[in-house]
Amino acid sequence: MRRYEPIERSAAAIAVAVAAVALVAAVAVTVRGHDKVWAHAATTTSGDPQRGQAMFIQYGCGSCHHLTYVRKATGEVGPPLDGIAVRAVIAGKLSNTPDNLQRWIRDPQGVTPGTGMPDLQVGERDARDISAFLYTRSG
Repeated sequence: MRRYEPIERSAAAIAVAVAAVALVAAVAVTVRGHDKVWAHAATTTSGDPQRGQAMFIQYGCGSCHHLTYVRKATGEVGPPLDGIAVRAVIAGKLSNTPDNLQRWIRDPQGVTPGTGMPDLQVGERDARDISAFLYTRSG
């Protein structure tokens, strides 16, 4: 029986190698998908999603809104923003378009007077970049 051990070890080594290759392929597909989502968000909004994430944090959006895997986005006052990219309606009444999302971010009180969302004096570029970042959040 000793002479069959190398074959068994080789089979185990091959199985481990195949699993490793499958894992690397899965990661590559995920990364490629992530890059496509971010590129699409940038194109759709004319914004910079990476900068938008920084602006989301800088303006303190996460103090009211929860967003998975975003530092300081643990709020429970406003709605969670995971999946906002695939919602049909934002702010309770606007079609989910880049222009409407940017309008809501820049002037929530003008869209819905008395809303709980404060006017943070977000500039046009910052709103565009924040909307680009939010459009990367499809689920």
